[in-house]
Order: sequence, then C-alpha cells, then structure tokens
Amino acid sequence: MPDRGGGPTGPRIRVGRPSRRARTLLMTLGVLAVLAMAFVMFAGFWTDWLWYRSVAYSSVFTTTLWTKIGLFLVFGLLMAIAISVNVWLAHRLRPPLSAMSLEQQSLDRYRMSIAPYKKWVLLAVTALVGLIAGASASGQWRTWLMYVNGTSFGQKDPQFQLDVSFYAFDLPWYRFMLGFGFAATVLSLIAAALTHYLYGGLRITSPGARATGAATGHLSVLLGIFVSLKAVAYWLDRYGLAVKSSDFKATDNWTGLRYVDANAYLPAKTILFCIAAICAVLFFATLWRRTWQLPVIGFGLMVLSAILIGGLYPAIVQKFQVQPNEQAKEAPFIQKNINATRDAYGIDDAKVDDYEGQAATEDDTKLRAAANTAASYRVMDPNVVSPAFQQLQQRRNYYQFPRTLDVDRYKDKDGKEQDTIIGLRELNIQGLPKRNWINDHFTYTHGYGAIAARGTTTGTNPTGSPDFTESGLPSTGEFGKYEQRIYYGEKTEQYSIVGGPQKELDYEEDGEKTTSYEGDSGVSLSNSFNRAAYAVAFSEPQIMYSGAIGDGSRILYNRTPKERVEAVAPWLTIDGDAYPAVVDGRIKWIVDAYTTTNGYPYASRTTLGDTTADSLTTNQRAVVAQQNQVNYIRNSVKATVDAYDGKVKLYEWDTEDPVLKTWRKAFPGTVEPRGDIPQELMDHLRYPQDLFKVQRELLTRYHVEDPAQFYSGSDAWQVPDDPTNKEPGSVPPYYLSMKMPGQDAQQFSLTTTFTPRGRPNLGAFMAVNADASSKDYGTMRLLRVTSTVKGPGQVQSELNGNDDVAEFVRNLKGTDSDIEYGNLLTVPLEGGFLYIEPVYTRGGNQNYPLLRKVAASYGSKIVFENNLKDALNAVFGVEDDGSTPPPDSDDPPPGETEDPPATGSAALKKAIADAQKAYSDGEKALQEQDWPAYGKAQEALQDALERAAAAQPEAGSEGDKADGAEKPAGDAKPEGDAKPEGDAKPDSSAEQASDQGS
Repeated sequence: MPDRGGGPTGPRIRVGRPSRRARTLLMTLGVLAVLAMAFVMFAGFWTDWLWYRSVAYSSVFTTTLWTKIGLFLVFGLLMAIAISVNVWLAHRLRPPLSAMSLEQQSLDRYRMSIAPYKKWVLLAVTALVGLIAGASASGQWRTWLMYVNGTSFGQKDPQFQLDVSFYAFDLPWYRFMLGFGFAATVLSLIAAALTHYLYGGLRITSPGARATGAATGHLSVLLGIFVSLKAVAYWLDRYGLAVKSSDFKATDNWTGLRYVDANAYLPAKTILFCIAAICAVLFFATLWRRTWQLPVIGFGLMVLSAILIGGLYPAIVQKFQVQPNEQAKEAPFIQKNINATRDAYGIDDAKVDDYEGQAATEDDTKLRAAANTAASYRVMDPNVVSPAFQQLQQRRNYYQFPRTLDVDRYKDKDGKEQDTIIGLRELNIQGLPKRNWINDHFTYTHGYGAIAARGTTTGTNPTGSPDFTESGLPSTGEFGKYEQRIYYGEKTEQYSIVGGPQKELDYEEDGEKTTSYEGDSGVSLSNSFNRAAYAVAFSEPQIMYSGAIGDGSRILYNRTPKERVEAVAPWLTIDGDAYPAVVDGRIKWIVDAYTTTNGYPYASRTTLGDTTADSLTTNQRAVVAQQNQVNYIRNSVKATVDAYDGKVKLYEWDTEDPVLKTWRKAFPGTVEPRGDIPQELMDHLRYPQDLFKVQRELLTRYHVEDPAQFYSGSDAWQVPDDPTNKEPGSVPPYYLSMKMPGQDAQQFSLTTTFTPRGRPNLGAFMAVNADASSKDYGTMRLLRVTSTVKGPGQVQSELNGNDDVAEFVRNLKGTDSDIEYGNLLTVPLEGGFLYIEPVYTRGGNQNYPLLRKVAASYGSKIVFENNLKDALNAVFGVEDDGSTPPPDSDDPPPGETEDPPATGSAALKKAIADAQKAYSDGEKALQEQDWPAYGKAQEALQDALERAAAAQPEAGSEGDKADGAEKPAGDAKPEGDAKPEGDAKPDSSAEQASDQGS
C-alpha cells in the first residue's frame, strides 16, 4: 500500500503565515501586555501622589520627584555623552590601514561582525551606563538640596577658618561631583582604549609601534583629566581632614585633625596637589610631543611621592615626634575636638557640679520631711505595668496596649499637675474573633480610647493595680470629652477601607454599635481608576470589584505616626518613641524629629542605633535611625499626628538650627513656626529620650573639658547596665518630677545615672529639664559624685540579698508567682542619694503585675516595705508626721486639708487654715509663673502666720489638748524651697507658728 502522507516519504506540508485575524489578536495581546506592565509601574507612582495629596504635603512629593528626575537626566546624559563622544572620537581616529598580523586578522572578524550594528551597540552601551549613572545620581537628592539651599552656621572651624556649612553642605556635593568625574573618566578611558584596540589604534602583539599618534594623544588627554581630578581630590582631602574619623587613644570615635594631620598630612596633601597638577600638564603635552615618556615619568613620581610623602613621612612624624610626648603634642587638637563635640551635640552648656553623695545632715526628721517633696516617686513603671492595663482595660481581645507605656503630665480635678502613665487602646488585628478580608479591612478599623493612671499611687481594685484616672470603654475620667476613635497608631500597620457601604464596629455608652468614618483622611476609592491602582499596588484584586467599596469609600494606610512623619519630612530623623496626648478634644501623637549631619568639623561621630539602644529596645521600642552615623544633632521639629484623621503637623522647635533652615528653604511651607504651637499642646511636649541617650553617651567622656584629663581617661564614665531587666542593655532614662539641689520646686525631668568606667559605684547623676513650658527647658545638670556611693547595680544586688526579700520570694514560690522589679529611681536628697524601686508580683491567679512592695535605700541602709510611705519611714527611721504627705498617699496634698486642723483656739484654727490656703495659692502661682499672684499669696501667708502667733496666748490653756495636732502646710516646706523676693521668710515663720501652736 502506498504511503499517503504524514510520514517521512509523504508529501511536505507547507506552513503558511498566520491569518490576519491571528496576527491582529497577537498584536492586541502584545499591546495589552505592554499596557499592563506600564500600568503596574505607574500604579506605585500614582498611589504615592494620591497619598501625599491627601495629607496636604504634595509639595514634598513634587520637590523630591523633580529633583530626582533632574539629577537622573543631567548626570545620566553627562555620562552617556562622555562615553559616546570618546568612543566616536576613537573610531574617527582609527588608522586607515591595519598591520597584517594574526592579532589584526582576529580583530577583523570582530569588526566585520559588529559593523552592521555598531551604532546600536554604541547606543545600548551608552544608554545602559547612563541609566546606571543617572540612578546613582538621583539618590543624591538630599546632598543636592542641602548644597543649593545651604545656610551659614555662623561658626568657623579652627583649622581652615571656613564656615561649618562648607563641611556640612558643600563638601559632600563636591565629593560626589569628584566621584562622578572619576567614574566618567575611567569608563571613557576604558571605552576609548577598547575602540582603539579594535580598530588598530593600539596593538599588543603586532609589529611596529604599539599606538598610533592619534590614539596616544586621545588617551593622554583622558589620563591628564584623570590626574587633574586626582589633584582636585588632594586639595579637597586637605579640608576632609577636619571631618576625618580615626582611631585615637583619647576617644573611640575621634574626628578631626591631630598633630600628625596638621604637621604631616596637610603639607603632604598640598605637595601632592602640586605634583599631580604638573603631571596632568605633562599628559596634556603629549598632544604635541606624541610620546608618553615624560607623562609616565611624572606619573611614577606622583605615585612615589604619594607613598613617601603621603604615607611614610606621616608615619615617621607619628613615631618619633608624637609618640614620645603624645599628650602634650595632641593637647591643642583634643581641646578643639572637645569644644566642637560639645557644641555639635548641644551639651556645651551642661553644668557639672561636685556632689558629696553622702547625707549632709544627721537629722533623720529633716531628711524624712525633705524626702516628701524631693520627687514625685513614680511607683507605676510604664515599662512593667502594660500587662495590667491589658488585663484590666483591654475589654476586647481585638484591642491592645503597647508593651511600654508613656509618661506624661496631666492636671487633676483640683488643677494640680501629676505624672501620669498613659496608653492607647489600639486595634489588634490578630485578636479578631474571625479573620477574613472584610473583618480585617472594613469592620475592625480602629482602636478606642486613652487609658491613664497616676504614676505615684496605686488602685484598690485589685490592690496594687494602677490607679486609673481614665478608664472604661468608652473611656471616661479626668480627660473629659474627646474624640476616642484611633484610626492612626503605633500598632495600626494594616490598611483599612472606611466611609463606604460597609459599616465599622464602634462603641458608645450603651454598648456596641456601627459607625462610618466621617473624617477627610485617606484616598478616595470612588472611581475605578484609583481602585485599580490600589488593587495593583497592594496586590489585592478584591479592591477592584468588591461590593463593600462604593461611594464615599476611602483607603487609609501609612498609619503609624513614624511612617507618616517620615513620609512628609524624609529629611528628618525620627525618634523611636511617639507618645499620645489628649489635646483640645483630640488624641494627638507627638513625634520628636531631629536634623542631623555627619559633616561637623572636629566633632566626634556616633552611631545612632548604638547610642540609643538600651535594655528596652530589644523587643519593646524602636531604635532611632539604626546605623546612621552623625556628629551633629538637634531636636529641631516637634510633629503631631491626629489619631482620628491622621493629619500631620510639623512645628519648628529649634529656631537657630541652620540645618532646619536649610531644609525649610528646600521645602517651603512644610514646617510651621514655633509660635503656632497651641499652649495646650505645649504643656505635653517633653525632652526626647533618644536625643538624651545620645547626649549622655557623649557625656561619659565629654564632661571633661581639660585636654590632659581627657587624654588620660581618668574621669571617664559609663552608662550602667539596667539591673532590673533580664535583657542585656543600658539602663533607660526615666521621666520623673523631682528637685535637683538648689531648686525650689519639682521639675518634670529626664534622668540617668553614670558609673566610673569599669567600676560599679555611682559616678554621676544627670537630669535635664524636660518640661517644654518651662523657661529652663533643656537645661542639663550633672552631679559628679566625689565620695564612694553605691551604684544602681550594687543597690539591686543588696536588695536581692536582703532577708526580707528572700522571705518574700520564698513565699511567692508557694503561690506559683514571680517577682518583677520596676524602675530603680535615683533622687538626690540632702547631699546624698535616695533610691526607690517598686516591686511587683505576677502569676498565680493573676497574670499581670501588681505592686506589692517598695524598696528604698539611703546611705548604707536598704529597706523592703509594703508601700512608699512605710519604705521612707523605715529607711530614715522616722515616722512621717503627716504634714507633707508623700505622693502616693491618700492624704490631701500639701496646703490642702479636708478638715481644718485640730487646735485649741478658733482664731488659731482660722489663721492656720488661711496660711494653708495662702501657701497653696502661692505654689500654684509659682508653677504658673504668675508673679503678682505669688506676691499676694505671700503677703496673705505672712498675715496668717502673724495672726497664728498672736492667737497663741488665747490658746495656751488648751495647748495640752492640741498636742500632736497637724501642723500647717507651711511647716512642711523644705529647706531651699521657693521664697518671696522681699524680706518675708515663710519657712521660718511657719516653723515658729507651728511650734507655738503645739
């Protein structure tokens, strides 16, 4: 049977072109694929633009975008032009005939293969190099904006007498330009050499000359440009010495010139500059001489000079001049480094006072009375009590509190300011009863309410729990009425879609309800284009077609305060701890932001991620800026983020900061003047923790201003490890209202301790005024301890070995409970130091910490009691007379009593009551700095005390009955407290009246 096709011997089937319909379909699919890819690329850009427009910071987006595009185009084109021109020139200068050799025969094959495509090859290579160069240049947008908008510091460096702005703003741009010039020259040189070689201008194995005259001239010019750039680099290196980091015995992060730099490297760089300039001229001269003999000799001389003058000579100077007498040689440069570092980190005004550290009085009664007013001892540790907030105030599994709560100041119902622990009840998406797309992004969209507790007292339900001043769901208490919905928070990281057909879960006084977002935050999803863009950007196709999205729907994202501030101000470094405050009926997140540079001459550098780390940053709070190295920092901006509508406001804080002035010129209108800060917001602003930690780390060495002592390191300190935390790390700073020696009243402060390097005893104590409303805000005081005093670690060790503690721990084990130590507070008191530490228990029937004990230590004595009052009584061996209740007492505060004091005379009663009222009015006026009111209060106090003294004879017959009666508040006023400017002395008068009254 014949083969009828299909096999090897059958007829050949001719495959024709695809039909017109098929070609049209393929073309359509191709176009759609290209459009889809373009839309995917465009979606990210479009959604970014929509977001910036929604927060009213579109100028930041456009300024940044156009700057990046401009740098990309300019430097991409420059690089592409440099490469293409040199390749074109090398091709044009090719010899007409090539020598007959095996090398040239091989090259002929390559030339012939690329000849039809050489234009396309050149275009592709230059385009690729240009794209890479442009992308690299666009990343320098910050450097460019700082260069063109640079503001003078008004301060010159001590070596070259140039303004600091040259090093901070100009030198980084010059270095980038120099680096770009080197890259363009080297790539052009390589491209030109390859082209000359390919077309016979350069020969390796062929007989005759190795290079044509044209090739020699072309490459010599490029080498001349390279050497010229090297000369410029040598010249800039001279100024770079002022911001150069190096290893030095005096400090780990030395920056600036040392003796060998000023006397060896600096003249060497000048000499090398001259040699490089001469060598460049010799290379250019080959255009006429057509020989590389002199340029090669010159280049060799430059390399030899760099080794001998730039390397060997400085080593000789260091070895034979500096090392034999290093301290004396380096002293002037150490002094420059000390001055610059203290100025750059804002610690130049830090006042260091010697402090004995041992009690200056043997009068235990006086010490006990002074302890009552020395500080508002915070027995609620914000780093420990979060689980108690969670257990007692969470109310729903889908709410949560941060692991570390915040410390702020609020006024109670009587108008008295008190330290307050505060946290927001934020949404916990992991705790939803049922996880699905609708619940995650539509139904459960926001947290609800602020929860606050007094820092100095405990609650009674259960005993040892926080004493809540704002609680419940919805929250009620001392904050009054405010918007409680929290759409923006530290834990709110997922996007939500609100305001549309799908309702959200909410609360009111009578329980759960539904609501729909009424704010103007977020981006509208009412049109299909925006929905498609977000579906692509978030990789969530349901955004495109879900019926839960409709008219009025808005998408909320970038919802943490840190994300929002970083986005609208990408030139700022953000503090690791945003904290909430109830301000003018709204919950505001307050974010501290810093301006930094690493170009401050002579100022030692620090790595922010290292210096801001402590025992809490391991898993509780963020570390600022991670590995950013800086040698200048200012808290120049205070930012707020509204927890309901996400509105971001940037307020100028440091009005003298030249870096902030530079950025305000680059981004006009983004930062509001300091004068626009509302007073209610000002009352909650505080000194930032991360800045304080950077400054305290620098002060471990730079509290010493004498070069010889600084060099020896004999007075170096260190930040001690946190003795109360199992996690390794430095002790965190603590916010505390307290009095430093010589101060008349408590100030809201940020405090820390130091120990001598390598030793456990207390070396120094530091406090900064953290109250932004105070005229002394930012004032630093350091107490250098001049005697041997127990450090925090030693106090903790003694406490752990205390018999009472051991018995307490043994008893806890029987109830399957654990002990947790709270913040170990250090307070200067009458020449010594008082340590206070709350002790919590956790476990058994309650899986959250409750305050059970308070430890106290003063001098050599350490006690472990049931509450703060008992601990203070025990450590001083004196019972409190009740005239000035400690902060955690249930008794009324100084100057206020529920009933008139018991005395033997109605006139004396009235006089003492008037004295107490006058004293209270005076304290209030003093806090508000209302000096006329303060003067009137002091006059009233003096009058009342005189009436009390005059009433004594009348009460004499009843003196026995009045014995032991409560003294007026004036008697409790500690030594050194505020006095009127006149001759009146309420302290002594109060003592006299009280003694007579007894």
